[in-house]
Amino acid sequence: MANQWRGVLREYADRLNISDATPIITLGEGGTPLIPAPALSARTGARVYVKFEGMNPTGSFKDRGMTMAISKAVEHGAKAVICASTGNTSASAAAYAAHAGITAAVLVPEGKIAMGKLSQAIAHNAELLQVQGNFDDCLDIARDLANNYPVHLVNSVNPDRIEGQKTAAFEVVEVLGDAPDIHIVPVGNAGNYTAYSRGYSEDLAAGRTTKMPRMFGFQAAGSAPLVLGKVVKNPETIASAIRIGNPASWELALAAREATDGYFGAISDEKILEAHRILSAEVGIFVEPASAISVAGLLERSAAGQIPKDSIVVLTVTGHGLKDPQWALRTADGSDITPTVVPVDTAEIAGVLGLSKA
Repeated sequence: MANQWRGVLREYADRLNISDATPIITLGEGGTPLIPAPALSARTGARVYVKFEGMNPTGSFKDRGMTMAISKAVEHGAKAVICASTGNTSASAAAYAAHAGITAAVLVPEGKIAMGKLSQAIAHNAELLQVQGNFDDCLDIARDLANNYPVHLVNSVNPDRIEGQKTAAFEVVEVLGDAPDIHIVPVGNAGNYTAYSRGYSEDLAAGRTTKMPRMFGFQAAGSAPLVLGKVVKNPETIASAIRIGNPASWELALAAREATDGYFGAISDEKILEAHRILSAEVGIFVEPASAISVAGLLERSAAGQIPKDSIVVLTVTGHGLKDPQWALRTADGSDITPTVVPVDTAEIAGVLGLSKA
């Protein structure tokens, strides 16, 4: 047991704002794999790696920030926490609150949350309310409640969340031995874009890296406020985790883009689903649609001549495919994929598989 990963607060205690007075509320988050992606390297000429955050305890990167946010909330005496969520935050907040023995209240947009995430929040005993509005409405109400009632806000506007999430950059550096040349992330609230930039910046200042990566962030075309430079009132995309029209970390993300010579781009739902298939069928990594935008962004920038040959590129994929599995069962034209039905007959099954006897 001595070598078991202990969660990000214990592993990086010297780099986080915690003390002996901070209770460590952990489910063993972090330590996620950085996976070489030969198929993506072949498509782009770069050396591509995938940071698979779907391997966190509740299946998304949100756990890194939530261990920190819930631990600090408990340190400050909180008996209840609240968050607005498109799904993954609700699942994470509910799980960590349950582990801490406190109440989690979750506000989600009505009809706009994937079933896998909804079921997680309910399973972890959250007080879950579906608001008749979008994510931004939910966040406004959550902030109001936290300002005027005895409940602690654990959305990404909470600086503890960003602090916890920056640990993913530390892990990338430990595996590669340096920062990558380019790091690509999906962008919804833009907290992760900010967090990776902060983690790499701290590693550079400490001499653990020789450079800052260029940070590329991608938003769905129907929900791309950072690309458009204005709030999107009614964001629409199949990538529910990034269906956010007014990012909570807007200003921090713009500052991070400037500091890293970064880039924000928009990708169509069609290209997101195309990338979703490429990642699962060619690399073997199953993600929710929002995560696949990192792959779509890589391919788009590569086609635009913006990914130098032999550069080291890390893609963060933020949530597991089982969060929102319905998209794996759709063809490009929107029809359903169903398994082939075969009789109890070895020869016929061999024929369907294109096998002939040796």
